[in-house]
Amino acid sequence: MRAKKGIVVALTLLLLVSMLAACSSNKNVEPSAATNADGASTGEQAKLDPVTLKIMVPGDRPKDFDAVLAEAEKRMADTINVKLDVVFVPWADLAQKTQVTLSSGEAIDLIFDAPWLHLTQQIAAGSYEPLDDLLQQYGPNILKNRPQEMWDANKFDGKIMGIPNGITFVQGRVYYVRKDLREQLGIAPIKTYDDLIKFAYAVKEKVPNVTPMVPAGQDVKKGLSEGAFRHYWADNTENITPSPALSESLILYTKNNDGKIYNLFDQMEPMVWSWIENARKLYQDKIISQDVLAIKDESELAKQGKVAILPNNEFGVKSDIQQALKSVNPDAEFEAVTLMNQEKGAILTNALQYNFISVPSVSKHKERAIQFLDWANQKDNYDLLAYGIKDQNWEAIGDDQYKFIGSGYTWFPYVWIWNPTTDRQDAAQDDLTKQLNQWGADVTNFTMDKLAGFTFDNTAVVNEISQYVSIESKYYTALFNGVVAPDEHWAKFKAEAAPLAKKIQTELQKQIDAFLAAK
Repeated sequence: MRAKKGIVVALTLLLLVSMLAACSSNKNVEPSAATNADGASTGEQAKLDPVTLKIMVPGDRPKDFDAVLAEAEKRMADTINVKLDVVFVPWADLAQKTQVTLSSGEAIDLIFDAPWLHLTQQIAAGSYEPLDDLLQQYGPNILKNRPQEMWDANKFDGKIMGIPNGITFVQGRVYYVRKDLREQLGIAPIKTYDDLIKFAYAVKEKVPNVTPMVPAGQDVKKGLSEGAFRHYWADNTENITPSPALSESLILYTKNNDGKIYNLFDQMEPMVWSWIENARKLYQDKIISQDVLAIKDESELAKQGKVAILPNNEFGVKSDIQQALKSVNPDAEFEAVTLMNQEKGAILTNALQYNFISVPSVSKHKERAIQFLDWANQKDNYDLLAYGIKDQNWEAIGDDQYKFIGSGYTWFPYVWIWNPTTDRQDAAQDDLTKQLNQWGADVTNFTMDKLAGFTFDNTAVVNEISQYVSIESKYYTALFNGVVAPDEHWAKFKAEAAPLAKKIQTELQKQIDAFLAAK
């Protein structure tokens, strides 16, 4: 009987091998690039059957986008043969629309997500396909365009669940400073925080129609509150940084790269308290806008020429703000001032990126989706999708810069293809901004955080986090913008929020300890 079973098994295996061989010759299989005798990619592909990929990204559809898609599809026609159905979702609707799309099982092949959106929750829900094997087979350009440190830091439970789209290892942090007013007041270029504050007081004294400083007062931008923004600067010698559980809040924080989570409710950091007290003085002296908590968009005041200093999370000055300011006053101009510590290794980085493109588990074209992104990660194709049609929407300035022509195409590579290898810099930026962007893109300029690659699973404390965030919104930005008396306000905040913060801290530390022990 055993001999008979063995013959049956052998015949079955032979049949399976024959079937697999036949399937491998079928043109419907998604082949990777052809290889030469040495096994290296030749970059050539056989033409595949046509497939339409549905892709969901945030933002507004550029006027010339259809022409760009037509050119892209023309270029792909003889190889991966992909048609693109790109759905743009307004930013205001993004969270709800993508949530509904994923939970309903709607057919979608690529979708934008982010740690600040619902990436970790969707991964936990099984909404996304692990990409390690798909990238190895179909994504050589995707892999090589991002340094290994970026891949290592942006895995989830050791797997690639989304392609990180970013070009930097540290977020740019600057103050926009009215250069024309600084020069008018005879003040030298700003090099330190003290210089900045001296300028602010000079504006208050001599330029009465301009508010010296307008930090962010909305809770969703709490990191841009005046006191909280201070933790990005060189005088933060202990590298005090928000924790992975509450990414924009300093209440739970790390310091000195020691793998521990600290809690301001347990013991107040003297440095943080000095930031809060300084904000209070600035507010009482009417340096900080007296309406700071009511201002919905501080950049609008900047465009109107009504503010001398405001914080921003990006190197350089945004062109729309600069242009709007000059339309009000042709002599007015913002300059970007950073106080970040640029000494090699001084700043910690967790290399975490803020934008990802993922393949939903329901996609019927997973291989082709990665093949398309790999195609888009080739220089000429990246240029097309990132900047539009050459000499119509943009012009090349050398090999690594660009200049937009007209307004037919909008810059948005960060939602699907952004990477540090094929990206170009905006030629309109000043030389200092270009240098800072290059500095931020070089991982060797920073010290890797012990928690790089760590992902917090908030399942055990999701209710506590929800309650805590609701309480924090009543106190945090008011404290860090100096609007309220620090001692009294802090006592109320602590009484309401400390028990919840402690539960979150305990769970977070438990997960971090396990993560570090497994390294």
